[in-house]
Amino acid sequence: MKKLVLSVAAVSCVFGASLLKDAKDAGLVALPQTQAEVSKMLKDLGVNAGAFSSAKAELGKKLYFEPRLSKSGIISCNTCHNVGLGGADGIEVAVGHKWTANPHMLNSPTSFNSVLNGVQFWDGRAADLAAQAKGPIESEAEMATPAALAVEKIGSLPEYVKEFKKIYKDGVTFDNIADAIANFERTLLTQSRFDKFLRGNAKALTNDEQKGLRLFIDKGCIACHTGVNLGGSMQTFQIDKYEFKNVGDFKGNADGLVKVPTLRNVELTAPYFHNGKVWDLATAVKMMGSIQLDIQISDDEANYIVKFLKSLTGTQPKVTHPIFPAANEKTPKPVLN
Repeated sequence: MKKLVLSVAAVSCVFGASLLKDAKDAGLVALPQTQAEVSKMLKDLGVNAGAFSSAKAELGKKLYFEPRLSKSGIISCNTCHNVGLGGADGIEVAVGHKWTANPHMLNSPTSFNSVLNGVQFWDGRAADLAAQAKGPIESEAEMATPAALAVEKIGSLPEYVKEFKKIYKDGVTFDNIADAIANFERTLLTQSRFDKFLRGNAKALTNDEQKGLRLFIDKGCIACHTGVNLGGSMQTFQIDKYEFKNVGDFKGNADGLVKVPTLRNVELTAPYFHNGKVWDLATAVKMMGSIQLDIQISDDEANYIVKFLKSLTGTQPKVTHPIFPAANEKTPKPVLN
């Protein structure tokens, strides 16, 4: 019996090694483990993200949670990209200023590992996280704070002014606010068992998860969901085949391309698709098969793929909520309307 058990284990190890090679050949890459590795990976992706520093990231953490960056004083980056909810908000459509639903009925993407996307936003209009951070702050449907007002608010608080001057020569500017937030988001990396597998530990995934990965590769999911984030690039989406295509007016960018959402932590970031109309992961897998690949994925196949996708759930960042500087007579007052 002992020899049989060893034989089965050996076969499993060989199977895992072969699958590992196929996964790497298909473009799957483990998450970087240091910020130096992040910088190198961003350079390889063609993303100009600027220099990282832990001081910037610590300041950026405060700003990520800072509700006074919104016109109402009650919405922060964390509202839609909640670090306790997988970096997302758990609702179909992002809700912002004056309880306004996103005018295009768009779902909030996760902020976790988002630094490693090749582009930002569903239509890919931002090249990096710093450019992305500015959008929601100024958007009337989100935080509704013009750049000048954001600078005035943060610049009215001596504690922030002192901290900015230590890090940035030009102090509090809108560019520096966005850069600090981007530096914090660079730290939101979630190492998973799948990363251990990609680094050579064939036993990091169960047999069922490996079957799911094999299906994921062989069915063609890997064509779009590849790279370090299993997504993050611009691809064609056959939106006319999508059951909920008329929920919102989003059709992609001018070329009809859509940013492929990362599959990391996907079990934590329901609902799915750009307008958040699908809540079940297995259903989303089968829908993607019919929409994008023109194939039927069976219930059993979908369940195996889901088991693999759950191996992408990584260690969640432990983020301590910051204490903010007190407002003063110079701080612009919140406006609810």
